[in-house]
Amino acid sequence: MAETLRARSSFVRRAVGRSSPLRRMDGVLFGAVLALSVLGTLLVWSSTRTWDSAEPTALAKKHVINVCAGLALYSVVSVVDYRWLRRWAPLIYGVALAGLVLVLTPLGATINNTRSWIQLGGGFAVQPAELAKPALVVMAASLLTPTAEGTKDRPRYVNVAYCIAVWGVTAFLVMCQPDLGTTIMLTATMGAMIVFSGLRKRFIFAGLAAGVLTAVAVWHLNLLKPYQMARFTALMDPSTDPRGIGYNSTQALLAVGSGELFGKGLFHGGQTTGRFVPEQHTDFIFTVAGEELGFVGSVTLVLLLGVVLLRGVRIARECNDRFAALVAGGLVAWLAFQSLVNIGMTIGIMPITGVPLPFVSYGGTATFANMIAVGLLQAIHVRRPL
Repeated sequence: MAETLRARSSFVRRAVGRSSPLRRMDGVLFGAVLALSVLGTLLVWSSTRTWDSAEPTALAKKHVINVCAGLALYSVVSVVDYRWLRRWAPLIYGVALAGLVLVLTPLGATINNTRSWIQLGGGFAVQPAELAKPALVVMAASLLTPTAEGTKDRPRYVNVAYCIAVWGVTAFLVMCQPDLGTTIMLTATMGAMIVFSGLRKRFIFAGLAAGVLTAVAVWHLNLLKPYQMARFTALMDPSTDPRGIGYNSTQALLAVGSGELFGKGLFHGGQTTGRFVPEQHTDFIFTVAGEELGFVGSVTLVLLLGVVLLRGVRIARECNDRFAALVAGGLVAWLAFQSLVNIGMTIGIMPITGVPLPFVSYGGTATFANMIAVGLLQAIHVRRPL
Protein backbone atom coordinates (compact mmCIF):
# COMPACT_ATOMS: atom_id res chain seq x y z
CA MET A 1 0.00 0.00 0.00
CA ALA A 2 2.81 2.40 0.91
CA GLU A 3 4.63 1.61 -2.34
CA THR A 4 1.45 2.33 -4.30
CA LEU A 5 1.01 5.71 -2.61
CA ARG A 6 4.66 6.61 -3.26
CA ALA A 7 4.31 5.64 -6.92
CA ARG A 8 1.16 7.76 -7.29
CA SER A 9 2.87 10.71 -5.55
CA SER A 10 5.87 10.43 -7.87
CA PHE A 11 3.58 10.31 -10.91
CA VAL A 12 1.71 13.44 -9.74
CA ARG A 13 4.99 15.34 -9.19
CA ARG A 14 6.20 14.40 -12.67
CA ALA A 15 2.89 15.37 -14.26
CA VAL A 16 2.81 18.72 -12.48
CA GLY A 17 6.44 19.32 -13.41
CA ARG A 18 5.78 18.72 -17.08
CA SER A 19 2.74 20.98 -17.11
CA SER A 20 4.35 23.80 -15.14
CA PRO A 21 4.53 26.98 -17.26
CA LEU A 22 8.05 27.68 -16.00
CA ARG A 23 9.29 24.26 -17.13
CA ARG A 24 7.76 24.73 -20.58
CA MET A 25 9.21 28.18 -21.22
CA ASP A 26 11.58 28.55 -24.17
CA GLY A 27 14.85 29.17 -22.33
CA VAL A 28 16.81 29.88 -25.50
CA LEU A 29 14.38 32.63 -26.50
CA PHE A 30 14.53 34.23 -23.06
CA GLY A 31 18.32 33.92 -22.92
CA ALA A 32 18.73 35.68 -26.27
CA VAL A 33 16.40 38.50 -25.21
CA LEU A 34 18.24 38.90 -21.92
CA ALA A 35 21.63 38.98 -23.68
CA LEU A 36 20.37 41.64 -26.11
CA SER A 37 19.05 43.70 -23.21
CA VAL A 38 22.39 43.57 -21.39
CA LEU A 39 24.27 44.44 -24.56
CA GLY A 40 21.84 47.26 -25.27
CA THR A 41 22.35 48.68 -21.77
CA LEU A 42 26.11 48.78 -22.30
CA LEU A 43 25.70 50.48 -25.68
CA VAL A 44 23.25 53.03 -24.26
CA TRP A 45 25.69 53.76 -21.44
CA SER A 46 28.56 54.22 -23.86
CA SER A 47 26.57 56.47 -26.20
CA THR A 48 25.22 58.75 -23.45
CA ARG A 49 27.96 58.90 -20.80
CA THR A 50 29.36 62.17 -22.15
CA TRP A 51 26.02 63.96 -22.14
CA ASP A 52 26.13 64.94 -18.47
CA SER A 53 29.53 65.03 -16.76
CA ALA A 54 27.84 65.19 -13.34
CA GLU A 55 25.78 62.03 -13.94
CA PRO A 56 27.27 60.01 -16.83
CA THR A 57 25.13 56.95 -16.08
CA ALA A 58 21.77 58.77 -15.84
CA LEU A 59 20.24 57.47 -19.08
CA ALA A 60 21.79 54.03 -18.63
CA LYS A 61 20.12 53.75 -15.22
CA LYS A 62 16.83 54.86 -16.70
CA HIS A 63 17.24 52.24 -19.43
CA VAL A 64 17.84 49.56 -16.79
CA ILE A 65 14.58 50.61 -15.09
CA ASN A 66 12.78 50.33 -18.44
CA VAL A 67 14.25 46.87 -19.07
CA CYS A 68 13.29 45.65 -15.59
CA ALA A 69 9.75 46.97 -16.05
CA GLY A 70 9.65 45.31 -19.46
CA LEU A 71 10.76 41.98 -17.98
CA ALA A 72 7.97 42.29 -15.41
CA LEU A 73 5.49 42.77 -18.26
CA TYR A 74 7.03 39.80 -20.05
CA SER A 75 6.59 37.63 -16.95
CA VAL A 76 2.91 38.55 -16.62
CA VAL A 77 2.06 38.13 -20.31
CA SER A 78 3.93 34.83 -20.65
CA VAL A 79 1.70 33.07 -18.11
CA VAL A 80 -1.59 34.43 -19.46
CA ASP A 81 -3.76 32.12 -21.53
CA TYR A 82 -3.36 33.59 -25.01
CA ARG A 83 -6.83 32.36 -25.98
CA TRP A 84 -8.28 35.15 -23.88
CA LEU A 85 -6.69 37.62 -26.27
CA ARG A 86 -9.05 36.66 -29.05
CA ARG A 87 -12.02 37.47 -26.86
CA TRP A 88 -10.55 40.78 -25.68
CA ALA A 89 -8.90 41.77 -28.98
CA PRO A 90 -11.39 44.60 -29.75
CA LEU A 91 -10.85 46.12 -26.30
CA ILE A 92 -7.05 45.87 -26.57
CA TYR A 93 -7.14 47.47 -30.00
CA GLY A 94 -9.58 50.16 -28.82
CA VAL A 95 -7.27 51.16 -25.96
CA ALA A 96 -4.32 51.38 -28.38
CA LEU A 97 -6.41 53.46 -30.78
CA ALA A 98 -7.41 55.80 -27.95
CA GLY A 99 -3.73 56.37 -27.21
CA LEU A 100 -3.06 57.30 -30.84
CA VAL A 101 -5.92 59.81 -30.71
CA LEU A 102 -4.72 61.33 -27.42
CA VAL A 103 -1.29 62.24 -28.80
CA LEU A 104 -3.02 64.42 -31.39
CA THR A 105 -4.78 66.40 -28.63
CA PRO A 106 -3.19 69.00 -26.32
CA LEU A 107 -2.06 66.07 -24.14
CA GLY A 108 0.44 65.08 -26.82
CA ALA A 109 4.04 66.26 -26.78
CA THR A 110 6.18 67.05 -29.82
CA ILE A 111 9.73 65.68 -29.82
CA ASN A 112 11.99 65.77 -32.88
CA ASN A 113 9.18 67.23 -35.03
CA THR A 114 6.90 64.28 -34.23
CA ARG A 115 3.84 64.47 -31.99
CA SER A 116 4.10 60.90 -30.73
CA TRP A 117 4.43 61.12 -26.95
CA ILE A 118 2.29 61.69 -23.87
CA GLN A 119 4.36 63.15 -21.03
CA LEU A 120 3.84 61.49 -17.65
CA GLY A 121 6.18 63.65 -15.61
CA GLY A 122 9.51 62.85 -14.00
CA GLY A 123 11.17 62.58 -17.40
CA PHE A 124 8.99 59.65 -18.45
CA ALA A 125 6.76 59.57 -21.51
CA VAL A 126 4.57 57.03 -23.32
CA GLN A 127 4.64 56.50 -27.09
CA PRO A 128 1.27 54.93 -28.02
CA ALA A 129 2.42 54.07 -31.55
CA GLU A 130 4.78 51.43 -30.11
CA LEU A 131 2.02 49.76 -28.11
CA ALA A 132 -0.22 49.86 -31.19
CA LYS A 133 2.07 47.31 -32.89
CA PRO A 134 1.24 44.28 -30.70
CA ALA A 135 -2.37 45.47 -30.38
CA LEU A 136 -2.76 45.53 -34.17
CA VAL A 137 -1.21 42.05 -34.45
CA VAL A 138 -3.71 40.61 -31.95
CA MET A 139 -6.67 42.35 -33.61
CA ALA A 140 -5.63 41.28 -37.10
CA ALA A 141 -5.16 37.67 -35.98
CA SER A 142 -8.65 37.73 -34.47
CA LEU A 143 -10.18 39.06 -37.69
CA LEU A 144 -8.30 36.58 -39.86
CA THR A 145 -9.50 33.65 -37.73
CA PRO A 146 -13.27 33.70 -38.22
CA THR A 147 -13.77 29.93 -37.93
CA ALA A 148 -13.46 27.49 -35.05
CA GLU A 149 -10.17 27.00 -33.26
CA GLY A 150 -7.76 24.62 -34.93
CA THR A 151 -9.25 24.72 -38.45
CA LYS A 152 -7.20 25.41 -41.55
CA ASP A 153 -9.84 27.19 -43.65
CA ARG A 154 -8.86 30.26 -45.63
CA PRO A 155 -10.05 33.58 -44.20
CA ARG A 156 -13.20 35.04 -45.68
CA TYR A 157 -12.69 38.08 -47.91
CA VAL A 158 -14.92 40.22 -45.74
CA ASN A 159 -12.64 39.51 -42.78
CA VAL A 160 -9.59 40.49 -44.83
CA ALA A 161 -11.39 43.71 -45.73
CA TYR A 162 -12.07 44.38 -42.03
CA CYS A 163 -8.43 43.70 -41.32
CA ILE A 164 -7.30 46.21 -43.95
CA ALA A 165 -9.73 48.77 -42.55
CA VAL A 166 -8.32 48.32 -39.04
CA TRP A 167 -4.80 48.76 -40.39
CA GLY A 168 -5.89 51.82 -42.38
CA VAL A 169 -7.31 53.62 -39.33
CA THR A 170 -4.17 52.85 -37.30
CA ALA A 171 -1.79 53.90 -40.07
CA PHE A 172 -3.72 57.12 -40.67
CA LEU A 173 -3.49 58.16 -37.02
CA VAL A 174 0.22 57.34 -36.92
CA MET A 175 0.88 59.32 -40.11
CA CYS A 176 -0.92 62.32 -38.57
CA GLN A 177 1.88 62.53 -35.98
CA PRO A 178 3.71 62.14 -38.52
CA ASP A 179 5.65 58.88 -38.03
CA LEU A 180 6.56 57.34 -41.35
CA GLY A 181 8.79 54.66 -39.81
CA THR A 182 6.08 53.18 -37.62
CA THR A 183 3.59 53.38 -40.49
CA ILE A 184 5.96 51.29 -42.61
CA MET A 185 6.30 48.76 -39.77
CA LEU A 186 2.51 48.47 -39.40
CA THR A 187 2.09 48.04 -43.16
CA ALA A 188 4.76 45.35 -43.45
CA THR A 189 3.38 43.47 -40.45
CA MET A 190 -0.18 43.54 -41.76
CA GLY A 191 0.92 42.43 -45.21
CA ALA A 192 2.84 39.49 -43.73
CA MET A 193 -0.12 38.41 -41.62
CA ILE A 194 -2.47 38.44 -44.59
CA VAL A 195 0.01 36.27 -46.49
CA PHE A 196 0.33 33.90 -43.50
CA SER A 197 -3.46 33.62 -43.25
CA GLY A 198 -3.60 31.57 -46.45
CA LEU A 199 -5.26 34.08 -48.75
CA ARG A 200 -5.21 32.99 -52.38
CA LYS A 201 -2.09 34.00 -54.29
CA ARG A 202 -3.89 36.05 -56.93
CA PHE A 203 -5.28 38.33 -54.24
CA ILE A 204 -1.87 38.63 -52.60
CA PHE A 205 -0.28 39.65 -55.90
CA ALA A 206 -3.11 42.10 -56.54
CA GLY A 207 -2.50 43.62 -53.10
CA LEU A 208 1.25 43.93 -53.80
CA ALA A 209 0.54 45.63 -57.11
CA ALA A 210 -1.87 48.04 -55.42
CA GLY A 211 0.76 48.80 -52.77
CA VAL A 212 3.41 49.56 -55.36
CA LEU A 213 1.06 51.81 -57.32
CA THR A 214 0.08 53.62 -54.12
CA ALA A 215 3.74 54.18 -53.21
CA VAL A 216 4.47 55.55 -56.69
CA ALA A 217 1.45 57.84 -56.50
CA VAL A 218 2.46 59.12 -53.07
CA TRP A 219 5.94 59.91 -54.37
CA HIS A 220 4.87 61.65 -57.57
CA LEU A 221 2.05 63.59 -55.92
CA ASN A 222 4.45 64.89 -53.25
CA LEU A 223 2.23 63.64 -50.43
CA LEU A 224 5.25 63.07 -48.18
CA LYS A 225 6.83 65.91 -46.26
CA PRO A 226 10.04 67.36 -47.80
CA TYR A 227 12.33 65.88 -45.14
CA GLN A 228 10.76 62.44 -45.64
CA MET A 229 11.33 62.58 -49.40
CA ALA A 230 14.88 63.80 -48.80
CA ARG A 231 15.61 60.67 -46.77
CA PHE A 232 14.88 58.48 -49.77
CA THR A 233 17.01 60.74 -51.93
CA ALA A 234 19.89 60.46 -49.46
CA LEU A 235 19.64 56.66 -49.67
CA MET A 236 20.45 56.80 -53.37
CA ASP A 237 23.47 59.08 -52.90
CA PRO A 238 24.41 60.31 -49.39
CA SER A 239 27.35 62.27 -50.84
CA THR A 240 25.05 64.74 -52.60
CA ASP A 241 24.59 66.70 -49.36
CA PRO A 242 27.03 65.28 -46.76
CA ARG A 243 26.50 68.21 -44.38
CA GLY A 244 22.73 68.27 -44.81
CA ILE A 245 20.28 65.45 -45.44
CA GLY A 246 23.10 62.98 -46.12
CA TYR A 247 24.88 63.75 -42.85
CA ASN A 248 23.27 60.96 -40.80
CA SER A 249 24.02 58.28 -43.41
CA THR A 250 27.59 59.47 -43.92
CA GLN A 251 28.42 59.59 -40.21
CA ALA A 252 26.76 56.23 -39.57
CA LEU A 253 28.85 54.56 -42.27
CA LEU A 254 32.03 56.19 -40.93
CA ALA A 255 31.28 54.97 -37.40
CA VAL A 256 30.51 51.39 -38.44
CA GLY A 257 33.47 51.20 -40.82
CA SER A 258 35.96 52.58 -38.30
CA GLY A 259 35.37 49.64 -35.94
CA GLU A 260 36.97 47.20 -38.39
CA LEU A 261 37.16 43.59 -37.12
CA PHE A 262 37.24 43.83 -33.32
CA GLY A 263 36.28 47.46 -32.71
CA LYS A 264 37.93 50.22 -30.73
CA GLY A 265 36.67 48.87 -27.41
CA LEU A 266 33.64 49.71 -25.34
CA PHE A 267 33.60 53.41 -24.31
CA HIS A 268 36.48 54.16 -26.71
CA GLY A 269 34.67 55.07 -29.92
CA GLY A 270 35.65 58.48 -31.26
CA GLN A 271 32.50 58.93 -33.33
CA THR A 272 30.37 57.86 -30.37
CA THR A 273 32.16 59.98 -27.77
CA GLY A 274 32.13 63.02 -30.06
CA ARG A 275 28.40 62.52 -30.73
CA PHE A 276 28.90 62.83 -34.48
CA VAL A 277 26.04 60.40 -35.13
CA PRO A 278 22.61 61.83 -34.17
CA GLU A 279 20.29 59.74 -31.99
CA GLN A 280 23.05 57.19 -31.43
CA HIS A 281 21.35 55.81 -28.31
CA THR A 282 18.07 55.07 -30.13
CA ASP A 283 17.74 54.91 -33.92
CA PHE A 284 21.48 54.66 -34.62
CA ILE A 285 22.61 52.49 -31.72
CA PHE A 286 23.97 49.92 -34.17
CA THR A 287 26.69 52.44 -35.07
CA VAL A 288 27.94 52.23 -31.47
CA ALA A 289 28.16 48.45 -31.74
CA GLY A 290 29.94 48.74 -35.10
CA GLU A 291 32.52 51.25 -33.91
CA GLU A 292 33.25 49.93 -30.42
CA LEU A 293 32.67 46.18 -30.84
CA GLY A 294 33.62 45.90 -34.50
CA PHE A 295 32.47 43.38 -37.04
CA VAL A 296 32.60 40.53 -34.52
CA GLY A 297 30.43 42.36 -31.99
CA SER A 298 27.97 43.53 -34.65
CA VAL A 299 27.59 40.01 -36.03
CA THR A 300 27.03 38.71 -32.50
CA LEU A 301 24.24 41.22 -32.02
CA VAL A 302 22.65 40.21 -35.33
CA LEU A 303 22.94 36.51 -34.45
CA LEU A 304 21.18 37.10 -31.12
CA LEU A 305 18.35 38.84 -32.97
CA GLY A 306 18.31 35.91 -35.38
CA VAL A 307 17.91 33.47 -32.48
CA VAL A 308 14.88 35.42 -31.22
CA LEU A 309 13.30 35.42 -34.66
CA LEU A 310 14.02 31.75 -35.38
CA ARG A 311 12.56 30.67 -32.06
CA GLY A 312 9.51 32.77 -32.87
CA VAL A 313 9.18 31.08 -36.27
CA ARG A 314 9.44 27.68 -34.61
CA ILE A 315 6.69 28.58 -32.14
CA ALA A 316 4.46 29.76 -35.01
CA ARG A 317 5.05 26.56 -36.99
CA GLU A 318 4.23 24.32 -34.02
CA CYS A 319 0.81 25.93 -33.51
CA ASN A 320 -2.31 23.94 -34.36
CA ASP A 321 -4.42 26.96 -33.45
CA ARG A 322 -4.72 29.40 -36.38
CA PHE A 323 -5.15 32.41 -34.09
CA ALA A 324 -1.99 31.58 -32.12
CA ALA A 325 -0.03 30.91 -35.31
CA LEU A 326 -1.07 34.26 -36.79
CA VAL A 327 -0.20 36.14 -33.58
CA ALA A 328 3.22 34.50 -33.45
CA GLY A 329 3.82 35.04 -37.16
CA GLY A 330 2.76 38.68 -36.96
CA LEU A 331 5.04 39.37 -33.99
CA VAL A 332 8.00 37.75 -35.74
CA ALA A 333 7.33 39.70 -38.94
CA TRP A 334 7.19 42.98 -37.02
CA LEU A 335 10.43 42.35 -35.08
CA ALA A 336 12.22 41.02 -38.17
CA PHE A 337 11.29 43.90 -40.43
CA GLN A 338 12.05 46.51 -37.79
CA SER A 339 15.47 44.97 -37.17
CA LEU A 340 16.15 44.91 -40.90
CA VAL A 341 15.17 48.55 -41.37
CA ASN A 342 17.13 49.78 -38.35
CA ILE A 343 20.34 47.96 -39.20
CA GLY A 344 19.84 48.56 -42.92
CA MET A 345 19.61 52.35 -42.56
CA THR A 346 22.79 52.29 -40.48
CA ILE A 347 24.80 50.56 -43.20
CA GLY A 348 23.22 52.47 -46.08
CA ILE A 349 20.89 49.90 -47.64
CA MET A 350 17.59 51.26 -46.26
CA PRO A 351 16.18 54.81 -46.00
CA ILE A 352 16.52 56.53 -42.65
CA THR A 353 13.38 56.12 -40.58
CA GLY A 354 12.89 56.69 -36.87
CA VAL A 355 12.58 53.09 -35.68
CA PRO A 356 14.57 51.66 -32.75
CA LEU A 357 16.48 48.38 -32.76
CA PRO A 358 14.38 45.82 -30.83
CA PHE A 359 15.68 44.95 -27.34
CA VAL A 360 18.77 47.14 -27.81
CA SER A 361 17.82 50.79 -28.34
CA TYR A 362 16.95 53.17 -25.54
CA GLY A 363 13.23 53.80 -25.14
CA GLY A 364 10.71 52.83 -22.50
CA THR A 365 7.55 52.22 -24.53
CA ALA A 366 9.46 50.43 -27.30
CA THR A 367 11.07 48.17 -24.68
CA PHE A 368 7.67 47.40 -23.16
CA ALA A 369 6.19 46.57 -26.58
CA ASN A 370 9.10 44.26 -27.43
CA MET A 371 8.85 42.45 -24.10
CA ILE A 372 5.09 42.06 -24.52
CA ALA A 373 5.75 40.50 -27.93
CA VAL A 374 8.20 37.96 -26.49
CA GLY A 375 5.81 37.29 -23.60
CA LEU A 376 3.07 36.47 -26.10
CA LEU A 377 5.40 34.09 -27.93
CA GLN A 378 6.18 32.36 -24.63
CA ALA A 379 2.47 32.18 -23.73
CA ILE A 380 1.77 30.45 -27.03
CA HIS A 381 4.76 28.14 -26.61
CA VAL A 382 3.77 27.14 -23.07
CA ARG A 383 0.27 26.07 -24.12
CA ARG A 384 1.21 24.15 -27.22
CA PRO A 385 0.12 20.48 -27.31
CA LEU A 386 2.71 18.13 -25.81
